[in-house]
Amino acid sequence: MLSTTDMEFGLRVSPRELPELMDGDCSYEDFRGCLSSLEQINRWLLGYRPTLAWLKPLPPGLSDPVYIVDVGCGGGDLLRQISAWARRRGIAVELTGIDLNPYAARAAAESTPKELGIAWVTGDALEYRPEKPVDIVVSSLMAHHLEDEGVVALLRWMEATAQVGWFINDLERSEWSCRLFGWVERTAGWHRFVRHDGPVSFRRAFREEDWVQFLTAADVPRNAVSVEHWRPGRLCVGRWK
Repeated sequence: MLSTTDMEFGLRVSPRELPELMDGDCSYEDFRGCLSSLEQINRWLLGYRPTLAWLKPLPPGLSDPVYIVDVGCGGGDLLRQISAWARRRGIAVELTGIDLNPYAARAAAESTPKELGIAWVTGDALEYRPEKPVDIVVSSLMAHHLEDEGVVALLRWMEATAQVGWFINDLERSEWSCRLFGWVERTAGWHRFVRHDGPVSFRRAFREEDWVQFLTAADVPRNAVSVEHWRPGRLCVGRWK
């Protein structure tokens, strides 16, 4: 595992310079084990909370069902949480998860009850052309896997695709957050990919000034976007239209 004491957090490191194991060639078993640990992390460290809180004040007059697309869905845990959240509130939703890695759709389908009706798509989200208008686009722990130009392209796609709003839930580049991850990891027994990739992810993550630059480059009005710190270790960017 990469030591946090070797890191500096002033500038974001490119994913090309500091790769994650889960982004490389691996077996399905390792990929699925990594996703399982990531779901546990999201539960333990309240990773779903920012997205569900952002969804809570849904504006009136939305389509029925509300069509929500998750970009970089991984094992589908965020959409399962959104499905449960919507059921508790009597909100009809149509949910689609998109991921570039073909293992993701397989793992998501294996972990998701069929009765939830969530669709899993393998492919590049930026090339995804849904048959019906998308109300909301969400993303969780995906943006830090992209180069800077990829983050800008993602923002442009979200802005063009989401009719109602979009929300990016990702990590904050912070030594404190990285050290907290290390403390928890030592007792948690997470998959070896996660033990390696966790500190790497924080080094590739963002600060508020990064998002300001990305939003400017993507021609998204800064005053229309919220950039919020969520403890522990999250920095989230949202936009209601």
